[in-house]
Amino acid sequence: MSSWAKGMMARSIAPAAVMVFALASSAGLAQTSVAPPAPAAKQAAPKAMPASTAGRFGFGRPAKPEEIAAWDVDVRPDGHGLRPGRGTVAQGQDVYDAQCASCHGTFGESNNYMAIAGGVEPGDLKTGRASRLKDPEVPRTLGMKLNAATTLYDYIYRAMPWPNPMSLTVDQTYAVTAYVLHLNEIVPADFELSDKNITKVLMPNRNGFTRDHGMGSVKGKPDVQGGLCMTNCPSETKVVSELPEHARNAHGVLVEQFRQIGPKGAIDTSRYERVRAAPVATTGPVGDAGKPAALNPRDIASRNACLACHGVDQKLVGPSLREIGSKYAARGDADAYVAGKIKSGGTGVWGQVPMPAQPNVKDDEALALARWILGGAK
Repeated sequence: MSSWAKGMMARSIAPAAVMVFALASSAGLAQTSVAPPAPAAKQAAPKAMPASTAGRFGFGRPAKPEEIAAWDVDVRPDGHGLRPGRGTVAQGQDVYDAQCASCHGTFGESNNYMAIAGGVEPGDLKTGRASRLKDPEVPRTLGMKLNAATTLYDYIYRAMPWPNPMSLTVDQTYAVTAYVLHLNEIVPADFELSDKNITKVLMPNRNGFTRDHGMGSVKGKPDVQGGLCMTNCPSETKVVSELPEHARNAHGVLVEQFRQIGPKGAIDTSRYERVRAAPVATTGPVGDAGKPAALNPRDIASRNACLACHGVDQKLVGPSLREIGSKYAARGDADAYVAGKIKSGGTGVWGQVPMPAQPNVKDDEALALARWILGGAK
């Protein structure tokens, strides 16, 4: 966390901008159903707000230590903020195949989304400069761009996997980071990454960064050069990276989550959504009319990242939902069996890629999903 952010949090959550940020961020955490990490150690209770501060703003209070700790999860290039843990390349491959490959490709080559492996030359590890960054024909990958392995760890821990950020454990994050580094031929197949050695990993572009620009000094050259193209201009825009269709609605309709005034900074992801399934009545909570509340199985599948691994009618990481429904529809206990598999996960039935357990899916939600799948996921 930057010194400015810590200073603002330590002084007060009173200014309106900070309050809006805190509320919006808290809503984001609630949406993903992932609790913020607990502070590493018990800290002293915050001091009372000075009268001068309360008088200045008229509302607000000091941030509690646990509130600061919940947001202070970023990791700096020098390793500050790292949590103790470890993970091997082999362990990382299991997690990657189950939760990352559907967007980034089995070997990091991309599934329409950003490629995370490739372009690293053998000599780059010696020079510390990614030689192919200057080649316009070579897509830029994580292995070519990053100058510190801690940056990769930090982003994976805070923002991945896309449908369920901050759901990986510390050890899983080290493992996935190790696997991505291995895909870029930066570490060997038997490597174990930990908080003890991550800052010692030599990245191919570790010497390719500079502060001699407008972002580093007021006297530096601006890092963005404005100007109109007058000759040999591109005739059309080339899209080199986009979210796969099955992952676009993982966080709902993005444009609806922005303020209704001013410019919109998000695309309308509803246009990528297939026809919604009809609600399925379950034995869940009873509504005002005395009838069981209806659950929308597609919403449940989207909210719990099921559609990131299972297409409705096509195989992604795992089998399609219609394949699953067809396989088990003839069982006498099909509803209960499929609902149980959703909750417990497993491996070996559809191949060696494991399906992780889904403990956050409620029993009635699992049953609604099972009935929807067995009915053809229509």
